[in-house]
Parts: sequence; structure tokens; C-alpha cells
Amino acid sequence: MTAYRYLSAGTIELKRSQFPRRSLLPLGRDYLWQIESGVVRTSTWLEDGTNVTLGLWGAGDVVSRVLSKADPYQMECLTAVEATLLPVDRWYQVNDVLIKHIQQFQEFLEILHCRSVETSLLRLLIWLANKFGQEVERGQRIELRLTHQELSEIIGTTRVTVTRLLKDFENQGIIERLPRKLIVLHDKSPFWHYEI
Repeated sequence: MTAYRYLSAGTIELKRSQFPRRSLLPLGRDYLWQIESGVVRTSTWLEDGTNVTLGLWGAGDVVSRVLSKADPYQMECLTAVEATLLPVDRWYQVNDVLIKHIQQFQEFLEILHCRSVETSLLRLLIWLANKFGQEVERGQRIELRLTHQELSEIIGTTRVTVTRLLKDFENQGIIERLPRKLIVLHDKSPFWHYEI
């Protein structure tokens, strides 16, 4: 896989690729993918077939097989994705992004290790609102569309539990559900001060 091509005067143009929703980014140990737009989910699965989400990554983030010891490992596009291939000799350009990757992974682990599923889901929604959200009058609208099944896989519970909890959050005025979108309301969320 050629990661770049030479232009005049020795400058290099890095390879940018587009991937449709639900496709997989190619795996390799000698390059990183820097996401320009879209959302990628990194995951693995256990012997019993349980899917384990390792992270959700958006514009500016990097993903790669080399960043995980998980085996098997995949990088799935949850939306249409545009990404730039960075060969190993260019990794020095993204040191700050790699540090951010480590920090974000640790934030994600915190969410997954909450004592209750309710707390885990609520913190996940707040994290999604902060990372993939847009400020609206009443709160943060999550722009990333995830199914109840995908949310349940991320926090390690059932789809039925996620559906019930989302309904509970809505009844409590913590979230507002719109067609295909969620708003985490500023004034009602018990963890809004929890900045991830």
C-alpha cells in the first residue's frame, strides 16, 4: 500500500481515502489512519462472540492496528469516513494526537467501569455530547447516530436495558429525544459538571 506520492520539489502528498459507512479501515502495522471526517469504532470480540468497543474516534484522531494489542481487532466506519494514511516515517507529526488518543482511551475506560449501567450510559451520553455534539439552546445535541444495540455493545449491557434507561432519562428530563438525535439537557444532567 503506497502511503504517499512525491510531488515537485520533493514535497510529499499523503494518501487520503474515503470509506463508506459500515466498511472497515485496512489494518497494518506500518501506518496510522488520521481521521479527517466521520466516526470510526475500534473493537475486538471475545471467545463467546461478545463485541467489545475499544473506542469511538472522530476528526483529528488517529487509529491503527499498531495502537492495540487486541486480537482480533477491527476499525469500523460508523459513518462515511475520510482518512489520511500516515506512514511510519511521518508519525512524529502526530505526537500530540497520539497522546490525546491515550487520554481518550482512558476516559472511555472510566465510562465502562462505572458501578451501575445507568451511570455508565449517562456518562457515555455526556461524553458523546462533548465529543460529537453541537451546542443548542437547551443542551448538547449528539450528532452521531447510534442505535440502541450499538450503545448497549459499548457499555456491555442489553439493548432492552438501554431502551428502558433512555426512556427513564427522558421522563426525568435528563435527555430530550428527537427523531434520530438526542439532546443531553444542561440543567438536568446530574453529571454535567463531569468533563471528560
